[in-house]
Amino acid sequence: MSCETNYIRNIIINGQTVIGIELGSSRIKTVLIGADNTLIASGNYEWENRYINSIWTYSIEDIWKGVQDSYQKMTRSVKDKFGVAVKTTGTIGISAMMHGYMAFGKNNRLLTPFRTWRNNITGQASESLTKLFNYPVPQRWSIAHLYQAILNQEEHVSEIAYMTTLSGYIHWQLTGQKVLGIGDASGMFPIDLKTCDFNSRMIMQFNEAINSDKLQLNLKNILPTVMVAGEKAGELTAEGAKLLDITGQLQAGIPLCPPEGDAGTGMVATNSVSVRTGNVSAGTSVFAMIVLEKELSRTYSEIDLVTTPEGKLVAMVHSNNCTSDYDAWMGLFSEAIKALGMDIGKPKLYDTLLGLALKGASDCGGLLAYGYISGEHITHFEEGCPLFVRTSKSSFNLANFMRVNLFTALGALKTGLNILFEEEAVRVDKILGHGGFFKTKEVGQKIMSAAINAPVSIMETAGEGGAWGIALLGSYMLNRKNDESLGSFLNEKVFAGEQGRSVNPDPADVAGFNEFMKRYTAGLAVERAAVDYLK
Repeated sequence: MSCETNYIRNIIINGQTVIGIELGSSRIKTVLIGADNTLIASGNYEWENRYINSIWTYSIEDIWKGVQDSYQKMTRSVKDKFGVAVKTTGTIGISAMMHGYMAFGKNNRLLTPFRTWRNNITGQASESLTKLFNYPVPQRWSIAHLYQAILNQEEHVSEIAYMTTLSGYIHWQLTGQKVLGIGDASGMFPIDLKTCDFNSRMIMQFNEAINSDKLQLNLKNILPTVMVAGEKAGELTAEGAKLLDITGQLQAGIPLCPPEGDAGTGMVATNSVSVRTGNVSAGTSVFAMIVLEKELSRTYSEIDLVTTPEGKLVAMVHSNNCTSDYDAWMGLFSEAIKALGMDIGKPKLYDTLLGLALKGASDCGGLLAYGYISGEHITHFEEGCPLFVRTSKSSFNLANFMRVNLFTALGALKTGLNILFEEEAVRVDKILGHGGFFKTKEVGQKIMSAAINAPVSIMETAGEGGAWGIALLGSYMLNRKNDESLGSFLNEKVFAGEQGRSVNPDPADVAGFNEFMKRYTAGLAVERAAVDYLK
């Protein structure tokens, strides 16, 4: 046994590790990291949301099956590599998709199927609350879902005793604590940056608007307690330990850090928590996060205002759709290849075909596509309809086809970013990318840098994603010194000396993307017709 292997084995036995778990839209991942914050082992579980009764959802059974499976795969990896079981750890962190709606009754029963961020069914509530608060309340936010349920006179509303997000739910079941990290909380309801808590004035406005006396609902009483990075957020109970580790080996009493949303853990995983830093997470959905120097001049429906896990103000541009449609095209190409009697692995298929995008015409040769698997709030679509369009004059070849699918994956995002960069003159020193969009070397970076007309960097560690990000927040809770900020901790203890691979925007690509965006904007009427007439 090597010295390094023996060292890792001992820190696992002694609990000098951190466990991070993130529930993403297509993957649940569990990681174990060491005292130096590097990865020791991981486990993945693939899953997909379901569209049931016009609602994008995951069942409670699927949630726990995925969490338990990913955890077991991590522990089996540890056993195979180091010959020991995971019985304890320094801390555990839970992260998950932000927003959505999980409402529970007094008996802790889920009152209605989990409504995820992907649902664009709260337009009326979103518009009304934005006007009421003079603050952007996107359709994805938990409060928009609650208010829409009230407007729809849904019966379950009168029974609500607690409302939280997916990360908050998992944390609650493991610890018994109804708490939420401020970053995830900022996607439920507006935050007061001075108090690092839900905005009390807006809570009063909401209660008055719904006539809370008649409804017997006080918003303050059903929201989780807000916590910031570095605070201790409870301990793993005996019941929680059995729920997470079905083999019964994990011990109770392990402290947990505040649960966070995937946006916050993405910021941590890319070291983008300080002012004038930003990151773009691109996978099933795509969102850009930029830590602001000051508040925006006015409210924009296209821009979310959320926070870092410490409570710094962040402008967030979120698009519901990114890679799902071109993933479907890749599946079709794979079928064609197999029908011809060949077998090409998924990595080679993606690298080869996506690589062709860099050889296409700068403006995609006149092609147009919309990857709207679901609705898209930035362009005002409640539902989606994937669409590919060309004219007789378009240059229809494989390179242009792959390029247009990558361009359109960022079309809605570009619409929102234009507001920040052009109307609000927001400044950002660096943008870091992570997610499946960037897996093929340089391709995703080049396309993204063309879209935002700024350098885009990729760190080697960013591939570990939000599970690693929430593990780092756990490490910060355990190891921070005095009033050490999260940014300082990341710079000095995690990312010291790491610069990442950077790609600068190509002027021809930037011009081509801008030309494509003219076509994209003009063609929204075609997408609207498809949604209206092809339901």
